Amino acid sequence: MATIRVRDWTKKRIDGILEAESHSSHDSVIKSLLKDRELAQFAGQGVDGRDAAEESPRPPADRPFDDLTVLDEMRHADNGILFLWCPNCGNELAHLTLENPVDLSILEMECQRCLTHLDQHALIAIEIGYPIEEKLVDDHLQDDLKACVIDYWDRTLEQRTEAAADEEPDVEQLVWQFDQYVRNFQWEWPTDVPAVGFEGGSTYRNEATGELIEAMEPVTEHRNALDSFEVRRYPEGADPDDAETETMDSTAVADLIINRSLSLVEATSPDTASPPDRA
Repeated sequence: MATIRVRDWTKKRIDGILEAESHSSHDSVIKSLLKDRELAQFAGQGVDGRDAAEESPRPPADRPFDDLTVLDEMRHADNGILFLWCPNCGNELAHLTLENPVDLSILEMECQRCLTHLDQHALIAIEIGYPIEEKLVDDHLQDDLKACVIDYWDRTLEQRTEAAADEEPDVEQLVWQFDQYVRNFQWEWPTDVPAVGFEGGSTYRNEATGELIEAMEPVTEHRNALDSFEVRRYPEGADPDDAETETMDSTAVADLIINRSLSLVEATSPDTASPPDRA
């Protein structure tokens, strides 16, 4: 007979329901919960036949995962249960039982394993439908966490590109946050996704002009904003040594990132890069 593996925390909840409601088996408990869910869905239907739950905002349908969501986009948790994970080291931070729709648009916590300070733009919310144990055994969990966050950062900046002019300072602050995360996580950024950060020792391509930009070193030390950089800009195929060194101010760097026109060509090795401390 087929078996289903469940987490110890979930099993304890099922055991509690079994004892409190005098069920004869775990199977009986699960059948009862499924029946309750069907009734709840039926009760939520409006006169036009649509499920009321579908009226609440939901994350975009083109996300790479159904049950893995960056917390900022989380609107509805299956059975009201969420597990929060650190995308940097793959550590489970907390599990939450809450009411739908989910409203955790601002949340900060520190990972006790890697000591990374995380907010709603990096915390991963995992729902009970995601096969955590299977992913851990197959060693795929960390890849999924990384892919989920990168997809969210890319889509978020792409959406903000169309934002009104009076929202621009907020977008630049968001770019700074993502830039700090990229450095702290020391991820190897995929070349097929526009960059969300700018780091000395790396070479980027301006997809709008085709020129290469070699980021040399920062010339400012802002704690809560992007730095200006010494750079060398030159056409692809040209000798970098023939290019003059110039200063690219932080606004120009931010514009390239916000407009999604900056792609990584060559990066500093994650083993030798020294990520700065977050403020």
